[in-house]
Amino acid sequence: MDAVFDHDTDPEDPGRRGLNLVVCIKQVPDSAQIRVHPVTNTIMRQGVPTIINPYDLFALEEAMRLRDQYGGEVTVLSMGPPMAEEALRRALGLGADKAVLITDRRFAGADTLATSYALASALAKLGAERPIDVVFTGKQTIDGDTAQVGPGVARRLGLNQLTYVAAIDLLDRATGEIVVRRRAEGGLQVLSSRLPCLVTVLEGVNEIRRGSIEDMLRAARAEVTVWSAADAGIEDPQQCGLKGSPTLVKRVFAPTPREESAEMVAVDGKRPAQIADAVLDLVFAHAPKLETELGAAPSEKERR
Repeated sequence: MDAVFDHDTDPEDPGRRGLNLVVCIKQVPDSAQIRVHPVTNTIMRQGVPTIINPYDLFALEEAMRLRDQYGGEVTVLSMGPPMAEEALRRALGLGADKAVLITDRRFAGADTLATSYALASALAKLGAERPIDVVFTGKQTIDGDTAQVGPGVARRLGLNQLTYVAAIDLLDRATGEIVVRRRAEGGLQVLSSRLPCLVTVLEGVNEIRRGSIEDMLRAARAEVTVWSAADAGIEDPQQCGLKGSPTLVKRVFAPTPREESAEMVAVDGKRPAQIADAVLDLVFAHAPKLETELGAAPSEKERR
């Protein structure tokens, strides 16, 4: 599939001017209202409000910032049921240029492996029409929390992957180079890569814009491209949906609500040391072993 991302084309070709950016987004249940079926232990999506995966919004904003700076267009791509068109129109209302929905009953029950296969196939088709410079995704989704789909797509397409990106410092079309800052354990990494590549974006890296009236009106009228599995170039339907998903979910459950209420701590004095002593005394009263492991908390006199 990676051949369709070849950028060895005539730089004077008007069709290659500006960036071609694709953002993969997902419509997910609002996590504040998720319910778990008491018998099947699966997430109940019926009757639950849906939203664009919050992390994908930061990816979309980053793509639109690059488009605003360097020119080009932003396409949003989603795999999901027909109702996922709502999420795509929301993205158009925020400023995306085009939207593509791949939807087919064959996609039902897809895990991250099957999802990455379907998205990679659709991206390959988009790339055949016009080579893609950067594929964006959020760092993960709030319903699965695996962070596997982005890297899975990159692996299938043979793209360099830049994960957990906190900032894009440079994108040079002339040299085909991108420089990013990536959050890692212990600090930030500064990485350079060749285009095309796939970038997964962290939360909070930018401020998501409000869509303009013009964009919202355009989104309401826009035609969302809808592809079936065959339209998206799926070569092997057996790799889609439940049939192509080796993941077995043993159990999904909601955390047991905690019954105890918060405790008020009365403190004699307002000094930070006095407050800390009072809080530690309460913590150690509930967890005596913790006091043994950490050692007795020093008194206020010992701190002076």
